[in-house]
Amino acid sequence: MDVNIVLAILAVTAGLAGIIGSIVPALPGPPLSWAGLLLAYFAGGTDGRGETMSTTFLLIWLGITIAVSILDYIVPAYFTKLSGGSKYASWGAMAGLFAGMFFAGIGIILGSLLGAFLFELLFAGKTVFFSAKSAFGAFIGFLFGTGIKLISAGLMMYYIIVYL
Repeated sequence: MDVNIVLAILAVTAGLAGIIGSIVPALPGPPLSWAGLLLAYFAGGTDGRGETMSTTFLLIWLGITIAVSILDYIVPAYFTKLSGGSKYASWGAMAGLFAGMFFAGIGIILGSLLGAFLFELLFAGKTVFFSAKSAFGAFIGFLFGTGIKLISAGLMMYYIIVYL
């Protein structure tokens, strides 16, 4: 089997894993997608105009990947604090997210909301109203973080396909 075909298969696989990893918390979504982009670079494919992927293009996407990965940690905490939540809301949202993965459908979303709410209520000693407000802030932060990861991973998958 040709090396470029193997690289192309691995690039698409990494790109798809990156998209999945943008939603599933155990996988690093954008870094996996960037690895797919790197593999596409080494496969030496061209775009529709016959141009190969430039090193500059690859490095720009590395910068975007690093920025998105950092933002994914900062943004949920920022939204939680903005809504008056404590570190317990953030921890609860993450715990609920993991627990919600075991339920089909909207388990991740409901788990994140419920986890943030319960942790604020039980561990931070907040009232029901403030716990709900904090849970909503943590959830909005989670959605924003997931959204920027999905957008970047999706765009990298697009370029993987274009350059193969």
